[in-house]
Amino acid sequence: MAEEIILLDVWSSMFDMRVRIALAEKGLKYEYREEDLSNKSPLLLEMNPVHKKIPVLIHNGKPICESLITVEYIDEVWKDRSPLLPSDPYQRAQARFWADFVNKKSFLLTSLKIWATKGAEQEVAKKEYIQDLKLLEGVLGDKPYFGGETLGFLDIALVTFSAGFLCTRLLATSA
Repeated sequence: MAEEIILLDVWSSMFDMRVRIALAEKGLKYEYREEDLSNKSPLLLEMNPVHKKIPVLIHNGKPICESLITVEYIDEVWKDRSPLLPSDPYQRAQARFWADFVNKKSFLLTSLKIWATKGAEQEVAKKEYIQDLKLLEGVLGDKPYFGGETLGFLDIALVTFSAGFLCTRLLATSA
């Protein structure tokens, strides 16, 4: 039986981009289904009845929700293709820690604050964003990727926010 992989997604979502990057890194073919978040499909509501949001990866009829959980799932199921998480348990835990940092600090929200505020509030947001980037730069060190020589889990967690930062800048300047 051939594997069925369906991705419920919105092309512009930074969280959904994570899943698409992981699928591409693994060389997996999948069916893409664009969701209209103002009119959610019955399939989305069935596959993610708790949060009712995207991305949702449906693998052989079973849903996997939340972007980082989905990226980990993809890495575990197709572990023989381009590993995303390190094999060493400590390094794997560190990658998860920093990916969680990226999610909790929500670089998207910080960038929105920078472009949507003025004065002292904007300066505080800029300083916070720069401080967070410096922390991540320390983790990266002289390596081309956070995991070393190849794209990995933390890279996927963070890289999509850079596109979001540019989008929020464009939105702020056009308003």
